[in-house]
Amino acid sequence: MSNHNLKKIGPATFLLPASGGMRVPGLIIATEALLEEAGIEQPLEQVRNVAHLPGIVNYSIAMPDIHWGYGFPIGGVAAMDAEKGVISPGGVGYDINCGVRLAIVPIAFASLNAAVKKELLQKIYELVPSGVGKGQRSIQSLTDRDYHELLQQGARWSVSKGYGFAQDLEQCESHGQIDDADPDAVSKEAKNRGKDQLGSIGSGNHFVEIGEIETLFLPDIAKEWNVVQGHTYVLIHSGSRGFGHQVCQDALNTFIQQGYAEGLPDRQLVAAPIQSVAGKHYFRAMAAAANFAFNNRQQILHEVRRAFTEVLRIPAEEIRLIYDVCHNIAKFETHLVDGKLKKLCVHRKGATRAFGPKAEELIPLFRKTGQPVLVPGDMARASHLMVGLGNPLTWCSSCHGAGRARSRVKSLAHWKGKDLHRYMAGQGVSVMAASNRTIAEEMPDAYKDVDAVVAAVEEAGLANRVARLRPHLVVKG
Repeated sequence: MSNHNLKKIGPATFLLPASGGMRVPGLIIATEALLEEAGIEQPLEQVRNVAHLPGIVNYSIAMPDIHWGYGFPIGGVAAMDAEKGVISPGGVGYDINCGVRLAIVPIAFASLNAAVKKELLQKIYELVPSGVGKGQRSIQSLTDRDYHELLQQGARWSVSKGYGFAQDLEQCESHGQIDDADPDAVSKEAKNRGKDQLGSIGSGNHFVEIGEIETLFLPDIAKEWNVVQGHTYVLIHSGSRGFGHQVCQDALNTFIQQGYAEGLPDRQLVAAPIQSVAGKHYFRAMAAAANFAFNNRQQILHEVRRAFTEVLRIPAEEIRLIYDVCHNIAKFETHLVDGKLKKLCVHRKGATRAFGPKAEELIPLFRKTGQPVLVPGDMARASHLMVGLGNPLTWCSSCHGAGRARSRVKSLAHWKGKDLHRYMAGQGVSVMAASNRTIAEEMPDAYKDVDAVVAAVEEAGLANRVARLRPHLVVKG
């Protein structure tokens, strides 16, 4: 760890001193063991690079699931002065508002027999398209009017069309809607790429996961949220699909053409002033893509509810959404800086908002407890439900998952020629995917141990564990 030039300043908290053109130090949330893992140097270099951006406040931050990304590390957080700072598409990522939602089914998972589990998995696979470019089968392509409404209204649009319930919106970050979205800021190409893709997972590490609430760590909070040990859970991970990818690419092209990459240590960090014409245009388009993603996850949940109704006769309204969180987003928030409230543009790329009790934006239940923080792991070991503590050191942010430990290429090579389904069955997991290649790329050992990652988050005082979730049925992108 000494080779990383890090100084421990608190539990699971390390300082990366400013050097060269860094405007602020780096702040690394991790344990010593996580910092000793292979491949840490590249993302730490990206932490240094992010610290060069104009207007960055306090720190360039990395979560314990940090790994190499486009410009920013995945697991990176950076807050910019809303007046003098910049906004970076690389600080949000290509999959704008990639995020996670957790719902609870009021039946004991152990009560489902093998035949029912198989039927349920098959039904979800049929109803929720997965794979590269795959779109929704059951709805028509989006019209210009649809786009105008859904990009501004967020998930409320899908609920108004019958895809869910009004209560779902209360259980979403920002009520499933990012303000200032502008359909006119989005290119025709982005709209064309997204028009058939609402209600679909996509490819890569996206998934629908069904399993058992295995362990409760904070029974009182679990009770407040009506999370019961042994009950069945649904975890959905997806984002803005081709729509968001194109919005990101359009902004990167514009920013680079306008010379905003000059003077940066990595052109992938290209960032425009927040108050510039280009910066404002990107934010409005990014907000539109975020609202597309909220609708996408809303419609995926609708189809999963439909599967449970058809297979198990469980009414859709009994499958309650616990929460939906973004983990690729830039949002305007007010935080204390040097003892004064200041408006910041907080970039969270592969990082989750973790507001604590009394946060004004939260609904009364979460204002009492702190907001849910959803941390998917890999498809064999575990995922976690946590509760935010509102730690100001990280701008009330937490990790977003386990983080990759092995690249897709290396994972594919490692598992070549092996019986993937037999191995996963030995772990108690049935998996379906558009291709075996996807499964090989996403095998459990391609990821860090999520238990170690959330332990670091807890040690650093960012969020506390509420429940450990054990996967059993997985549809992979």
